[in-house]
Amino acid sequence: MDMAFPVDVVLGSIAFAVFWVLAVFPTVPFMPIRRTAGSLLGGLLMVLFGVMTPDQAYSTIDLPILGLLFGTMVVSVYLERADMCKYLAKLLAWTSKGAKDLIFRICLISAISSALFTNDTSCVILTEFVLTIARQHNLPPHPFLLALATSANIGSAATPIGSPQNLVIAFNSKISFGDFLIGIRPAMLVGLIVNFLLLLCMYWSLLSIPIDEEDAIGKVVADENRIFPCDSPATMLHSSSLNSQEWNSILETMNPQISPKTNTNTAYVDTLKNRESFVESEMIQMVSKSAVESNAVMITVTSVAGKENLATRWKRTMWKPCVYLVTLGMLISFLMDFNMSWTAITAAIALIVLDFNDAHPCLEKVSYPLLVFFCGMFATVAGFNKTGIPSTLWDLVEPYAKINDIFGIAVLAIVILVLSNLASNVPTVLLLRKPVALSASAISATHEKKAWLILAWVSTVAGNLSLLGSAANLMVCEQARHALVGYNLSFWKHLKFGVPSTLIVTAIGLALLKNKI
Repeated sequence: MDMAFPVDVVLGSIAFAVFWVLAVFPTVPFMPIRRTAGSLLGGLLMVLFGVMTPDQAYSTIDLPILGLLFGTMVVSVYLERADMCKYLAKLLAWTSKGAKDLIFRICLISAISSALFTNDTSCVILTEFVLTIARQHNLPPHPFLLALATSANIGSAATPIGSPQNLVIAFNSKISFGDFLIGIRPAMLVGLIVNFLLLLCMYWSLLSIPIDEEDAIGKVVADENRIFPCDSPATMLHSSSLNSQEWNSILETMNPQISPKTNTNTAYVDTLKNRESFVESEMIQMVSKSAVESNAVMITVTSVAGKENLATRWKRTMWKPCVYLVTLGMLISFLMDFNMSWTAITAAIALIVLDFNDAHPCLEKVSYPLLVFFCGMFATVAGFNKTGIPSTLWDLVEPYAKINDIFGIAVLAIVILVLSNLASNVPTVLLLRKPVALSASAISATHEKKAWLILAWVSTVAGNLSLLGSAANLMVCEQARHALVGYNLSFWKHLKFGVPSTLIVTAIGLALLKNKI
């Protein structure tokens, strides 16, 4: 693509720069409006500056991607309501053999859940559990938080629904869910193992603290099974009735000079005993009457509840299995190459209908700012592409980035790695998707598929380089900071592990992708 008019180039660059600053540094002092509003501002400036028309801006919004994002987010909300968090927490704590075993479990569970339910969702759900387990066993939290964030990014590379950039790649490349999974699975599995070994090497001394097996089981979710005793009517009756000896003690306390054991004042003592029997009999009758009335009320309430249970019992017994069955059906439909967007929306609507409740509380938990951010980002990146700057820069790099040799793959990976950490991975994919695909398709169709998978692998794993490289990293950091037992995962602690992990895992994955396809 040729360069646009100089005025359009300058104004388009300014609009993209505004978007970039607010996306990478969302709380800049001079305009702390954050990412979502920043993406809308970037798209608006593209239209106001005349780089693109309003109709062109609207046409850039990819509705299938937004539909798939919305559907998977709704499914995630209902999975959370179906106690998926509790089950994941139990998997983390169940018969743990030590800190090294725990960090392996975190890597594995984080990667699998991210591949199935996006890395952002996995990090939001697991961060506080991981932090709590580390605190309970006096372990330093940052190796476990790093394991969570980095494994989530690596695992999310395996499927089209694992990360937003993979959604963009899947829809543009037309690669099926199954082919995508088969193509990247070896790189993901080996990369996950290598990442775990790097964590052990760098934090071996910190992870050498033993964990008591009994303490490791169920501490995170112990409070949910706590039972509080309540008094039955029989217990109330038993505790309310006093025997003769207790009444005698009370009488003695009231009047120490008079005792039933003495022979003096016998008539008065008999009178007191008669009064004692009368009062005791009256109390028993009152308590019995109260118990009968309480039982009658309980029988009435139980009969009403029984009628209600006929309509709601199925939900208590079948709703959770239905949630997991619908989710499993969604994943199977993905593997059968059904339309992913409509499949996710269908699963979401099915869960809403099966819930038989007002859907508003669940729909409120959907991340609408993320959907709006994508709308603005689509328009902003499309406007920047119209300036001709990305295509011109790609023309300079393309001769050295051919994917039919090792040197070309390395150059392409470096470009993706750098851009993903400068402009974030989703804008990078939006900028490079067309030139990379066209360059590879000129070689062969097989190389085009390889180029798409390389773009997916490198742009996703690149998020592990720094704390700002991935939204999942930032979510782990923010969730840990605001947790009940808070912890601040600093930029430098993440960078110290992120740089070697990203470079080694990316290189190993590229070698496997080169030989796989």
